[in-house]
Parts: sequence; structure tokens; C-alpha cells
Amino acid sequence: MTVTERSTPTASDGALPPLEVAVRLDRLRERITDAGCDALVVANLTNVRYLTGFTGSAGLLLVDAGSATFVSDGRYRTQAAEQFGAAGVDAEVVIAEGDPEGELLARLAGASTRVGLESETVTWAAQRRWAADLGGERLVATTGLVAGLRLVKDPGEAARIRTACDIADRAFAQLRPRLAETPTEVEFALELDALVRSLGAEDVSFDTIVASGPNGAKPHHRPGSRTIREGDLVVVDFGALVDGYHSDMTRTVAIGAIGPEQQRMLDVVLESQDLGVRSVSDGVGASDVDATCRNHIESAGLGEAFVHSTGHGVGLDIHEEPRLSVRSAATLASGFVVTVEPGVYLPGVGGVRIEDTVLVTEDGCDRLTLTPKDPVLS
Repeated sequence: MTVTERSTPTASDGALPPLEVAVRLDRLRERITDAGCDALVVANLTNVRYLTGFTGSAGLLLVDAGSATFVSDGRYRTQAAEQFGAAGVDAEVVIAEGDPEGELLARLAGASTRVGLESETVTWAAQRRWAADLGGERLVATTGLVAGLRLVKDPGEAARIRTACDIADRAFAQLRPRLAETPTEVEFALELDALVRSLGAEDVSFDTIVASGPNGAKPHHRPGSRTIREGDLVVVDFGALVDGYHSDMTRTVAIGAIGPEQQRMLDVVLESQDLGVRSVSDGVGASDVDATCRNHIESAGLGEAFVHSTGHGVGLDIHEEPRLSVRSAATLASGFVVTVEPGVYLPGVGGVRIEDTVLVTEDGCDRLTLTPKDPVLS
């Protein structure tokens, strides 16, 4: 299996291909029918964005065999019309000033339509309201109808993720020497976040993690006032956001001379992560990638220190399907974008995590995060 690396266009190049939004509703309609529904209410706003291009904070999308209706409030009257038009999406935009949900319920009340609700998004209270108005026998709990479409990234999506990775790479390359100046964790995190934005990202992907010394033993440590110092391992986990699409990368840096236990942790995780990336390919089980990384760490006697799964999908959400874990039943396919991020964490000593974002290809993967993994701070 091959792992390829190549240079990427940046957001400022204006070279990003368009997103293929207009075709997604028809693809969804096939899945709605297969799920035993006549219509689907899309309540997850990330799914709404994927299907329509709408980026606002409130709205519901009703999709049936022949039409689509989007309901929101007055804040989005102009924005919704503009974004639907720009995406080429054929849908009725309805502005319901107080109760978008009530508007949809009223439209469905007189029909015999079997309505799908996104079970991961709709609350129990909302389901009871829908059942009271439509009858529980008309409701179908659906799982993954839109998420299944989002697994394979189209060229426009892949280009945005690639560009987000490129921005993160350039930001880390510029700021990495700053670690030698012994800033605090929070100082380094704030400077990195600012640099990511200045290089063209609309935002950071998530709250940046900077975990130094013993704080590295906490995988999701929040940057604090601890000063980074000689002999530390520093885990830096961050990403960039480009036109709604995320990147995700972790590097672990050694500040000066480190001890033999820290060096062993670095060596084992670097080897595990390399094996994991090389195992990624079309047709490979997500759990098999996890097993590749986990088996190597376990063989080194550090299995109990690997306390999370090996990776996850990346796209419009920073964590999306598929999960690269022991329990995953997913099979990787060309066009999936996933992370490979094994780690080990020893209380009182610190932690090591190495992470790449990769695009699955027919014969391997395309590594999108290109920052070198040499842990020595030069």
C-alpha cells in the first residue's frame, strides 16, 4: 500500500473546486426510500449545510420524493435564499417567525406520510411533540442517512480539507521554534491560533491542545499557565477550518534532552503511527487500522497507556464517521478522510500522540498533514 504526499493549493490561491451540493438531495432521496420513509426531517445543522449550503444557526429541512422545504426564522430570510441559490439547490424557503417546527408539522398534518427523524439529533421531547401531532405510527427513527453520504468526500471537499491541512502545516512550521523560548502552554496555544487565522483559515477546528510535561498524560488537557521547560515532551493537537471543512494534526516535540522512558514512548508511538498510516487503504476495515496501531503498542508493553481509539473521520465535523476503533464495523473506501492518531499516556511522566489526516485511495492513502515528525526541537 502506498502513502503519497504532495503540495497543496492555499485558500488565497482561489483554486478550490466547487462543492457538488446540488446533487446531494437526489442521493438522499434514494436512502430515504430504502429506510421505509416517505420524507425525512433533517434537524442536524451540519447535515443541512451539507445538503443545501446553508450556514446559519437555525433551520429544519424536509425532504420528500419530489421536493424539499427549508424552514427558518426571519434572521435568515436573505441568507438562506442566497446560499440555496449559490449552491444550485431546488428547495422552497419558508420563513416562520416563531415556530419553524410548527410550520413543518402543519404541512405534514393532513397527509399519511411516514416521516423519518434523525435519531442522533432529535431530542426525546421533540419526538413526543411530533408524535402528539402526527401520531407515533407515522414516525421512523433514522440513523446515518445523511452521514452515509458524507463519508466519501467529493473533489471540492477534499480540496478544502487539504487546504486546511496546509495552513496548519505552515503555522506549526513557523511557530515551532517558539517552544525553545519556554512560553507557557496558553501563550503558545494563543499564538498558534492567531497564526492559523492569519494564514487564511476562517477559524481553528477546535480548542487547541498544548500539553507539556506531566500534563501530556491527559489526552485532552486544556492549555494552562505551566511554563514549557527543558526535558518536557509537549503534545500539540490543533487544526484549521476552511469553508466549513476541518483539519486535524498532532505532533509531540521534545524540549532539549529527555529521559529514556520518554524516548521509548516517542519511538513506540512513531512506529505505531507509521504502521497505521501504511495500513490505510480502500477495502480495509477501520478496526484493522486500530488493531495495527494497538498491537504494536501492546507488544512494547504500553497497551494500557493507549486509552483512546486510533482515529476518526474528518470533514464538516471535526469528529465524524467512520471511527477507527476496536468496535468499528466500517470498511474504508476511496474518498474517506480519516485521522490516524495512536498515543500513550503515563501519569507523572507525560504523553505522546502523533496524528495525521489522510485521504483514502484505492491503493493506500494520501497524507494531507505534511509536518515532519522529528520530535527534536532544533
